[in-house]
Amino acid sequence: MSEPVIAQKSPMPLPVIAGQTYYWCSCGKSATQPLCDGSHKGSGFSPTPYKAEKDGTVYFCGCKHSGNGALCDGSHKTL
Repeated sequence: MSEPVIAQKSPMPLPVIAGQTYYWCSCGKSATQPLCDGSHKGSGFSPTPYKAEKDGTVYFCGCKHSGNGALCDGSHKTL
């Protein structure tokens, strides 16, 4: 698998807690989007860690094409 599966063409908001690390699904196969559930095994993809700096809502990339790591950068608008 060389291209990730597009989970959705919009950001995925998720409440986060300061100091916790979240593992963003980079392959698009996870049933627990936007977080990894291990579905990437054997695909060549691996989860991307994101450590929350403060409590609040974070907008994770849903299209899996962001140039900003786990966070949405608007790349879904060009897909």
